[in-house]
Amino acid sequence: MTGHVAKLPPVRGRLLENVPMAQRSWLKVGGPVDVLFTPDGEDDLMSFLAACPKDIPLTVIGATSNLLIRDGGIRGVAIQLGKAFSGIHFAGATIAAGAGASCAALSEAAAKAGISGFEFLSGIPGLIGGALFMNAGAYGQDIAGILTQAIAVDREGQRHELSPHAMHFSYRQSQAGEGFIFTHAVFRGHPDETSEIRARMAEMKAKREATQPIHEATAGSTFKNPPGMRAWELIERAGCADMRVGDAHLSPLHRNFMINGGKATAFDCETLGEEVRRKVQEKTGISLEWEVRIVGDAT
Repeated sequence: MTGHVAKLPPVRGRLLENVPMAQRSWLKVGGPVDVLFTPDGEDDLMSFLAACPKDIPLTVIGATSNLLIRDGGIRGVAIQLGKAFSGIHFAGATIAAGAGASCAALSEAAAKAGISGFEFLSGIPGLIGGALFMNAGAYGQDIAGILTQAIAVDREGQRHELSPHAMHFSYRQSQAGEGFIFTHAVFRGHPDETSEIRARMAEMKAKREATQPIHEATAGSTFKNPPGMRAWELIERAGCADMRVGDAHLSPLHRNFMINGGKATAFDCETLGEEVRRKVQEKTGISLEWEVRIVGDAT
């Protein structure tokens, strides 16, 4: 689609062609995006979606923290919400945040304001939009537990206000609507002493640093935990701990984290993941489901 920006509707934000994604993605793999659109506000996004030709594929990529972009790249338009969607506003213990705000920024802002309930977000990479999409969670909490309303825009450019019930949350996913792009969310916590909140955040950080490869090129948890089980335990039980494909391997700190050792391709990463799934199914009878979202073309 390179050279086809002229076929897209005018925007206030940015339209960039043939954007390399390997160095932008957390896993450090992936081919280029045909067109990368960063809207300059919700109305800019809505008007773009309403006028964009329906035969042009659209992919929301967020911060890429839980994304595996294939080596062939992403066809059509990739949408990434940036600074225009990063605002965080308070009304008592209620917090409104843009989908482009980072989970860590929301957690920090809540702590500073003396609002508890957001501590678990401090160690979750990525943006609020992605957290809504996958019902992000940690340490027994998730987005579903603090959300009061989500705002989304559909493929036709129509705006939707969604209750938690309408989000249809389940473990590590939401099913609000086909093609919905989250733009804002409203959350509710409860007042607490900032010192107590920060103490809990520090405890979570220490645990995370001791058990997760947070300084490596990774896309976070590779597979969802099956009900009542831990994916990393199944991976070890199936004898997959030391598996590698090219420069892609599983972290010794946490076997459910895939690592790019520096020269891995997206093909290496996806092949390793599928081989782990095959062996776990073969050895345990349990089918692991990808938590990492795989997008793009193989070639």
